[in-house]
Amino acid sequence: MSYPVEQIANIINASATLRVPATIRYLLTDTRQIIEAETSLFFALGNHPVRNGHQFIATAYKSGIKNFVVTNTFNTANYPKANFLKVKNTLLALQQLAAFHRSQFNYPVIGITGSNGKTIVKEWLYQLLQKDWNIIRSPRSYNSQIGVPLSIWHMGSQHQLGIFEAGISLPGEMQHLQTIIVPTIGILTSVGDAHNEGFSSLQEKIQEKLLLFQQVACLIYCVDDLPKGITLPEVPQFSWGNDEHATLQIQQFTYHTKKTEIRFVYNRNEGTLVVPFSDKASVHNVLTCLCSLLYLKLAIPVIQERILQLHPIDMRMQLKKGIQDCTIINDSYSNDIDSLAIALDYLQQQAAGSKTTVILSDFLESGLPAENLYHKVVHLLRQKNINRCIAIGANSMSNKAILKQAAEETYFFIDTAQFLNEWFRFSFQSEFILLKGARKYAFEQIAALLEQQVHETILEVNLSALAHNLRAYQQLLNPTTKTMAMVKAFGYGSGSVEVAKVLQFYGTDYLAVAYIDEGVTLRKAGIALPIMVMNVEENGFNALIEHSLEPEIFSFQLYHRFHRFLLEQGIEKFPVHIKVDTGMHRLGFEVSEAVQLAQQLVSNNTMWVKSVFSHLASAENPAQDFFTQAQHLQFLNFSDTLQNILNYKFIRHIANSAAIVRHSAMHHEMVRLGIGLYGVNSLNEQGVTLQTVAALKTTIAQIKHLEPGDSVGYNRTAIVDASTVIATIRIGYADGFSKRLSNGIGFVYINGHRAPVIGSVCMDMTMVNITHIPNVQEGDSVEIFGLHIGVEEVAKWCATIPYEILTSISQRVKRVYLNE
Repeated sequence: MSYPVEQIANIINASATLRVPATIRYLLTDTRQIIEAETSLFFALGNHPVRNGHQFIATAYKSGIKNFVVTNTFNTANYPKANFLKVKNTLLALQQLAAFHRSQFNYPVIGITGSNGKTIVKEWLYQLLQKDWNIIRSPRSYNSQIGVPLSIWHMGSQHQLGIFEAGISLPGEMQHLQTIIVPTIGILTSVGDAHNEGFSSLQEKIQEKLLLFQQVACLIYCVDDLPKGITLPEVPQFSWGNDEHATLQIQQFTYHTKKTEIRFVYNRNEGTLVVPFSDKASVHNVLTCLCSLLYLKLAIPVIQERILQLHPIDMRMQLKKGIQDCTIINDSYSNDIDSLAIALDYLQQQAAGSKTTVILSDFLESGLPAENLYHKVVHLLRQKNINRCIAIGANSMSNKAILKQAAEETYFFIDTAQFLNEWFRFSFQSEFILLKGARKYAFEQIAALLEQQVHETILEVNLSALAHNLRAYQQLLNPTTKTMAMVKAFGYGSGSVEVAKVLQFYGTDYLAVAYIDEGVTLRKAGIALPIMVMNVEENGFNALIEHSLEPEIFSFQLYHRFHRFLLEQGIEKFPVHIKVDTGMHRLGFEVSEAVQLAQQLVSNNTMWVKSVFSHLASAENPAQDFFTQAQHLQFLNFSDTLQNILNYKFIRHIANSAAIVRHSAMHHEMVRLGIGLYGVNSLNEQGVTLQTVAALKTTIAQIKHLEPGDSVGYNRTAIVDASTVIATIRIGYADGFSKRLSNGIGFVYINGHRAPVIGSVCMDMTMVNITHIPNVQEGDSVEIFGLHIGVEEVAKWCATIPYEILTSISQRVKRVYLNE
């Protein structure tokens, strides 16, 4: 559907300045996601003086957007050929418009909320119901105050059923989402302690979530999940659980290795359901789906057949190293036009100007006429300047005339088998390749062909968690305070290039590396942010200048060497960063040397001070706050002296991750984010909520059964005194699994249990005791650290710090990058 801009102004009660005729089809909150500029309406969200959508209006205007929703105080004089709708609150205006659009449709809408499982249930319901209904659903996890209205906007008259999820983090938010979604069927998924930070209690959070269901014809939920004292809305209910009053009463679970049998009673009849999963979370989500299908009057034999075809949902785009220096982005989570747009944004973010290829299957159940669909696909691919498009499927072949316009090179294959037979025709070399295929096209075969084959130990790096942590710290800062992110030591083991691309995408102001070659690598990968180099050597001065890297100057010896080099090159006012030693006693000028340094900077004129900084020795330790404050005072004295003599302003930064939380007076013009960016909270305080970024995983190579007296590993350091089952896992000290974890010091996580190391850690393998863990098989996944065993805990076992654990992960361990 589309709306005249005049009608939208009335819907959102805007004061309108209309200069050009316009019809709106697309809503935008991000200038990087423009599909069709002339029919797009940009909402300038946010009210910070600096970090808000209004600062991107100039960029959007240059990109061709001519319709904007802004706050009442915005000056429109510089945009003479644009329409402006002025409102008090742009987010509320977006929600008002979405609510009006929702009111145009009368077909059923399922609204889903809960602590866990919202997206899984939504996607499984889509899998289970797509044969019967033309479904519109929210893409990925678009369940926020912004994501929900953007999802609802895609509702159209061609659809027959809507499925939307709603997530909240604060009281008062759900009422807004309810008026936008207006669900006719409500689903409450698993409730628990996830996202509790904004609520005084679990009960308060549940009652807030239940506001979504005020007007539903039926509420579906697990009765066993709800604590006592919860007041349910006065609507018809379809419950499941052990309770004898549940609509679907569970009699028994029988767990097997890869399936679960569930005995239940429904309408006084006993039944059995076989679920193709054995973990409790998946079983819980399947039962919620079962109740939904029963409510929608599907027959149990049909439900059983479809549930057996359910496949796990991987909600993360995976970025992996590929053959011939390629990078593979595998996004098989969903196959629709909205998820393609999201995946292309990620491709563009990672490619940073490198050659790009998209391998695309037919779109299934799009609900759009083929011609309209493929014109949209072409528009998206051309907008992102895709170099090569490989289309697979009969529909793509039929629309070849349209798709040929999608990229510089286009190729067509009737099915995946034909591509696999002819893939050698393509010289994939040093490019970024996006795989976007529906499940039936088995793109995992293409991924296996293109991915670089290494051993099964991997470090999963969640780039969405990294972005979350960046935002979590930024929320503690004044809007004008800049952030410098530390990506030295191979991005704390996580991969400097991939991490830097995410940080650049999300608006970090500065990067810092340890050595010049690290900075050169980032520049060659397309990183354009300012980069400070902390350990500069004279033989690297040429590379420093060539790649526009900014050195840390920490001594007069280094200063004079760099000054002579700049004189020889005829360079003036080259940007530098001055390090002062305030008590760390590692590197830096003495505080007493400020005047001498400033005088030389003024007289020589070869360098321009971009920043002055120091390093706090113990910012995370309250017992050392007196020393930290003394460091800060020395830093201020040094920087004030320098600034008075130089007679110009520069950036000051002394606050690290811990000081951002604990010492707000030390934020100044910039802060430095290090270990906290990677999800390690050295404070264990409530000041910042971080997400786990890195997870080290491997697999079980072999399982052995030992008898009393048998020994394990080198030097027979472990001798068992009872029948014992051990697993040999594919990781050793050459991968970064420390030998200090030998003989029961360390643990790994397998099938929901911790397994202690038995014997000595070997170079490439480690043995663990799994006697107490049921249903373990060779090939099973093993977590070394991640969600279930924190890297801080591993560091404690090794009597070291998380920095060492993260940076010790060997380069031979494959990095897999995930984006939610």
